[in-house]
Amino acid sequence: MDVLERLADDIRSAATVVAFTGAGISAPSGVPTFRGDDGVWDKFDEGQFTYGRFRSDPEGFWDDRVDLQREMFDGAYEPNAAHEALAAMGRGGDLEAILTQNTDGLHGDALESVLAGSATEGTNEPTILELHGTSRRVRCTDCGTRTAADPIFERAADGERPPTCDCGGVYKPDVVLFGEQLPEAVVQRARSLARESDVFLAIGSSLVVEPAASLPRLAASSGSTVGIVNLESTPVDSDADVVLREDVTEVLPRIRDLVET
Repeated sequence: MDVLERLADDIRSAATVVAFTGAGISAPSGVPTFRGDDGVWDKFDEGQFTYGRFRSDPEGFWDDRVDLQREMFDGAYEPNAAHEALAAMGRGGDLEAILTQNTDGLHGDALESVLAGSATEGTNEPTILELHGTSRRVRCTDCGTRTAADPIFERAADGERPPTCDCGGVYKPDVVLFGEQLPEAVVQRARSLARESDVFLAIGSSLVVEPAASLPRLAASSGSTVGIVNLESTPVDSDADVVLREDVTEVLPRIRDLVET
């Protein structure tokens, strides 16, 4: 029995399986990564996208954010085989939750597609917890109203900077900016899921950005079987039971197939 078969056996016998994903799962879909070779932060100054700058200079912030949004999402990205494999595992009841650092919304797209294509009654729907928020929405900083991002970015691109809500408040991308804390309720839910997991899969993440990167260690310390799928080494490799240096779009479908066998 090879390592993937053992991992699949652990998943099949587990009461709670949790997946944690980073930029590496969306890169095969064409979504630019922030760091690494030709990353977004090689082209933009990340210091211009802080919460402090948004508060003190919302007009300037939105000037740069429009350009960043074009760089990041000026394309029709679709879920890849890795997103689809996790969605299928969730639909089949083999995956309790997906915790993601990504703001691209591709996990939700994959799950929606898988559920729409299933004729099985009572299919499961895993929790998708977007730790850093979503680029598909904006939020009014005064009244809290959330709305689709595209029309607001179009208004900003046409010169309304900063774009404002009907109440007069300034819209903010519904993502966690540098210098901004992750919502405490989201962090606590993620930590609870990590502690409760019997199997914890960390996929396509360098595992260096906190507090999310601490989740695999929390799972390991709680007795979970931890698997890491990432092309490069991570600081958490020594705490993992399984480490796979392979393409996520190849490994995740293989794991799904073995689990479903």
